[in-house]
Amino acid sequence: MAEMAAEGREPEILFWVGCAGSFDARAQKVTKAFCQILDAVGMPFAILGNEEMCTGDPARRAGNEFVFQMLALQNVQTLNGYNVKKIVTACPHCFNTLKNEYPALGGNYEVVHHSQLLQELINTGRIKMQEGGTFKGKKITYHDSCYLGRVNGVYEAPRSVLASLDAQLVEMKRCKTNGLCCGAGGAQMFKEDEPGDKRINLERAEEALGTGATVIAANCPFCLTMMQDGVKAKDKQDDVMVYDLAELIVDSMVKG
Repeated sequence: MAEMAAEGREPEILFWVGCAGSFDARAQKVTKAFCQILDAVGMPFAILGNEEMCTGDPARRAGNEFVFQMLALQNVQTLNGYNVKKIVTACPHCFNTLKNEYPALGGNYEVVHHSQLLQELINTGRIKMQEGGTFKGKKITYHDSCYLGRVNGVYEAPRSVLASLDAQLVEMKRCKTNGLCCGAGGAQMFKEDEPGDKRINLERAEEALGTGATVIAANCPFCLTMMQDGVKAKDKQDDVMVYDLAELIVDSMVKG
């Protein structure tokens, strides 16, 4: 973003990479896949790079309002300084915080989740899918992340993206408004398990495996980790793959 501003250019969108997308090895692959898609369709985008701080979501969820405010105000100052209008992020936690919680701190932006942008690019024909792509005829099940699904009511966009793959979407018993958390939200990702008989991600992975799908699609770096761990715990990692929507699309789109 700094380089673009120095040249007097403004990108069409700011891609908010997020902590997971920047530092987690698994989520970095999603970041890369999404950037490849943006490059392929010729959409000018920029990132904040070192100027991007955590949105503060885990701090607020864990009850540390002071740290949240500190991080959020710093981000708002940076974003407003660059006159940012539209933000796209591949993380529902960042999406929810930027969209619903930043306006109270002076950060008013159009915030879009990457599944919504992918749907738009497919619908307008900017992303063209291969005939008989990698996932043709395969069974795919989709896990609704809490912050995209029940918190923000986005159910149709990710399913519409999956529909473009020529695959068979098989829903889990608990889906859409009745979806089950992967077990990582609300800062649970960063704390020890509470007493109980079973981990939530194991419960959710069993539901996904019960559909007979060979691919589990997710839209969130936390869900990706939790579902992968659940599949591994069931010793099914060789049979069932867990992918983000961007990875599914980048594999199946017409290149060049």
